[in-house]
Amino acid sequence: MSLSPFEDLATISQHFETPIKSDAFDINDDRKIELIAEHFEGILNILGLDLTDDSLRDTPNRIAKMYVKEIFSGLNPANKPKPTLFKNPYRYNEMLVEKNIAVFSNCEHHFVPITGKAHVAYISNGTVIGLSKLNRIVQYFSQRPQVQERLTIQIAEEIKRVMGTSDVAVMIDASHHCVSSRGIRDIGSATITTSYGGKFLEPETKNEFLKYVST
Repeated sequence: MSLSPFEDLATISQHFETPIKSDAFDINDDRKIELIAEHFEGILNILGLDLTDDSLRDTPNRIAKMYVKEIFSGLNPANKPKPTLFKNPYRYNEMLVEKNIAVFSNCEHHFVPITGKAHVAYISNGTVIGLSKLNRIVQYFSQRPQVQERLTIQIAEEIKRVMGTSDVAVMIDASHHCVSSRGIRDIGSATITTSYGGKFLEPETKNEFLKYVST
């Protein structure tokens, strides 16, 4: 039996949410750092590294802090950027594009970097957003274990929610270090993913967006 349109939307929503446990934030950041450091100490010992060496002594704690406070800080909803919206008295109703936003994420399959650029665009329905907030939205969803397809959709859906419009486009052009530094070791390939909504589904508007991001 096929799903109703509302069930389809609910199912899609589940797929673009990061798989986080319901009790993920019962432990505070300081305790998470302690626990992760203990586990990394065990991993490094198993690998045969001498943690009494000056260079390695603090590595488990450094890794733990980096995980919690930096590269996976986007898992915590407390770190979600608060949008700054402004009225649009000048009635600017054309496409706004911010391109070449740096993407630094990590592949959830091997926990190695995904690096590249995001290009985002929207058409105002009466408000505009502070430009730095677009960068912060990209950064927030990048700072968690990711797959590029999900990351693209999450950024697009958040901009739609914040701006109150479906007229949003997102493109990510990224290199995956799980491809370049291991396995096939292909250093030349890149992956492009897109999400188009509202007016960006129209060929003329989509082509205008593609023209801007390609120049």
